[in-house]
This record gives sequence, structure tokens and C-alpha cells, in this order.
Amino acid sequence: MPRVVSVFFPTLATDRIRRADPSIPAESPLVVVARSGSKRWLSAVDQNAAKVGLHVGMAGAKAQALVHGLHMVDADPAADLAALERLTLWALSQYSPVVATDPPDGIVMDTEGADHLQGGEELMLSGLVNRFLARGLPARAVIADTWGAAFGLARSMRAETKVIPTWKTADAVVRLPLSALRLSAETIVGLRTLGFKTVGELAATPRAPLSLRFGPEIGRRLDQMFGRVAEPIDPIRCPEIIEVHRAFAEPIGAAETIGKYISRLVTKLCLELQAKGLGVRRTDLIIHRVDNTIQALRAGTAKPVRDVVWLTKLLHDRIERIDPGFGIEKLSLAATMVEPLKDRQMVSGLVEAADVDVTSLIDVLGNRGTQRIYRLAPVASDVPERSVQRVSPVAEEDGQTWPMIWPRPVRLLDRPELIEVIALLPDHPPVSFTWRGKRRRVKRADGPERIFGEWWLRTSEWTAVRDYFTVEDETGERYWIYRSGDGVDADTGSHRWFIHGTFA
Repeated sequence: MPRVVSVFFPTLATDRIRRADPSIPAESPLVVVARSGSKRWLSAVDQNAAKVGLHVGMAGAKAQALVHGLHMVDADPAADLAALERLTLWALSQYSPVVATDPPDGIVMDTEGADHLQGGEELMLSGLVNRFLARGLPARAVIADTWGAAFGLARSMRAETKVIPTWKTADAVVRLPLSALRLSAETIVGLRTLGFKTVGELAATPRAPLSLRFGPEIGRRLDQMFGRVAEPIDPIRCPEIIEVHRAFAEPIGAAETIGKYISRLVTKLCLELQAKGLGVRRTDLIIHRVDNTIQALRAGTAKPVRDVVWLTKLLHDRIERIDPGFGIEKLSLAATMVEPLKDRQMVSGLVEAADVDVTSLIDVLGNRGTQRIYRLAPVASDVPERSVQRVSPVAEEDGQTWPMIWPRPVRLLDRPELIEVIALLPDHPPVSFTWRGKRRRVKRADGPERIFGEWWLRTSEWTAVRDYFTVEDETGERYWIYRSGDGVDADTGSHRWFIHGTFA
């Protein structure tokens, strides 16, 4: 069962124009105007224009009359499509080997067999939307069993992401409006005239009268949405991608046969990588079946490699996920993400011992999808929660270390938790505190250690301070708690107490 992601960019045209021309004021309403002869109408509006009542289809002259200082730009469909293709190629390198444009304002991709590299479907969607949003592109993303369902849901919902569980597509789409079916405007108007409002109402109606009046398109779109007929995605490719193929005169299906040809493709791919001095970080195996459907498997590595044995093993470990169906007629292996890789001299073993390389273990664990692999690294910050970051497990050491002057807990809570404390102000340690419903009497305490806010980075922390105490309760357990503020001046903090970590 494919898992299809539809990404919808509701303001792609205006966002592209703003990125290309930063001089356009952020608060100014921006609209895109299409022309046909002497007729002008709005083909796209940004959020500022929508707030003042402008909408797609409104006459350009009327919009100018309604909004003083309206910023109007002529439509450029070719530039919009080029921008969409650039986004699609980026998604190809990051998320899935089967990615295609869904003009005029969307991307579609099959992430079956690839979402494990992103930590699962929910994390993949939220990460995808956040990465677009960080670049000034608001987006909505839905994953479902079919392209039609994901397309309709992405353009009908207000939430940024949504995951439709496998086999639950029919329940999710019955209340969608008719516009979610990708039908022509004339067909939708005709259906509404007959009283149809939702996809569910249309799906429950006999096909013959509808086909007789509107043609076969309605039935085809319904079958695609509900998964009764396949809707293959024609993946985008760029000339720079190194890709090798093997077509078969007779379809293959046995796991041993598939494994044999995967090994040959890996050998051929590594030879091409070696000729260009490259190593692969992300490899995609595309399986073309005789029923005109495509399945894809993606394998990632922590470092660039072109080791035939190792790449073959990573792909062979996932052969069981391949569904040959009625047979496989073609296999393609693509190096979607590559990096320079120079030859290096191997240690002879007689002179010195080779360094222990754990990247093979990282690759195996990462491709199983059990969890995302990362390493914690120090950050130069006195604020405890900002003094640590997640980095790649094979990231180079930057020489920074955590300060060893002051004791720090072995476990730092994700977020400081509010506690109730009895203590004398301004500098006395707590006598007792209540955390998670349990009151603890303090037997020993050390502090305060005052930590100032990063006023040079955040104006909100010009005067902020925290006073940390290391306390030990009557059972011997030690905690790291702090008071927000110096205990005297209310401008330095709320004077509420929090627990931030626990010691061993």
C-alpha cells in the first residue's frame, strides 16, 4: 500500500514574488494579476490581501478601488512552475525518491519505505512543513493511501499536517467538498446544480446517470481517491543524479533474483561514483512493476560511501519490503544525495591499529527506523537548556566542552517544572518543596548560583536572572531547582520556583 504525501502551498505565487523582491513591505497587501485581452483579475492573493477582503477571481480594477496602495504584480506562470520544480527537487533529495510536481501549487510524493529516515510519518510531515515555513513558504501536508485523498484533504483543511491511517481513507474523504475531486469548474457547477455537496454523496450515487451526463471523469476521480484504481506518480529527475537501470525481458519476482540484480546495480553505481570521485549518502531503489506502479526503497548512510558490499547489504536488508505484485519489469538505482569522497590509504595493521569506525552500526540502526540517531554536543551558553544541542553522530568535534566548575545534574528536564517552595527571601535556600504532588523536606542545600539572561541576544532577558540551588531531601535524593528573579526586584523575574534537573 503506497503512502502518498500531498503538499499544498496556498500562497506560492505571492511568496515567490516576495522572496524575489525583498523591497516589498511585509505589511503591504500583495496580489497577482492575470490578463486576457483587456480583462484583468486576481489569480493569487497573499494573507494581507485576504484579510482586507480580496480574493482570487476578483476584478483587478475593483481590487485597486477597494485597497489604497495595493501592490499588484503581473502573473508569471512559468516562474511559478520553475519555483515549484526547485522545491520538488529539494524534496527529492530530502524525503522520497518518488516526488513529482502537482501544478500549480503543490508537490506529491510516495514516502512508502522512506519515512523511517525522518522518524516516522508524523515527524516527517511536521519537519517538512516547518522547513518550508522557515523559508517563508506556508504549507499544508497530508499523508494518505491515495494521491486523490491526500490532495483533497490538503486543500480543504486548516491544520498544517494530518496523517490518515492506512485503510482509513474512505472515512476521511466522505465529507470533503466536490472541489477536492480535481474536476473541472464546469462539472462542479453542474453537480452542485443537481444538489451534490460532498464526495460522500457523489460516491453513493449510481455511476451510469453521472457518466451519461458528465462523462467518465467523475468515476475515474472517485476511484482514484478511494484507491480502486492506481494513480502512479511520475517522479521528477534532474540530469545531475547518477542513476543506473536494469530492464528485464521477463518479469522477475523471487527475492533471490531481486537480490542478485540489486548487487549488480550497486556495483555499476559505485563504478560511476568512483569515476567522479563521489560517495553516496542517500540511495534510492526504484521498482517498476508490470502493473504500471512504482515502489521505492531508500537507504541512507552517515558518511559518503561507495563500498559495494556495504551498500548491497543495506539494500538486501530491506528486500522483504518489496512487493513484486505480478512481476518487476525494471529496477533503477539512483544516488540521490552524493558528496565528494577521496580515496584513502588503508592501515596495514603492522604499523598501527585502525580507528574504530561505528558508522556501519549507525547506518544499520538508522535504516531500521527504530529511532533517529544523534549525539549531544556542548554549546557556549550559560543558560542550561541552551548549552546542549543534537548533532549528527559523525559530526566533527569542535573543541567545545561543558564547564566543569559548577555541578550539573545528570538529567536535565526537557522543560523546567513549576514547584511550590517554602523559603526566605532573598537568598535563603528552600526549607521544603512540593513536586508532582509530593512534598519533600530539604536537609542540605548549596547555592545560590546566579545565572544571568543572554541580554546580548534577547532584549527580553536584559535584566533576567535565575538563582539555582542544589538541594537534598530526607531520602538522599538531590535536585537542581531555581528561583526566577533575584528575590528583590520584580523586573528580574517572576520569583516563582522551578525544578530543572536531578542528580544521580
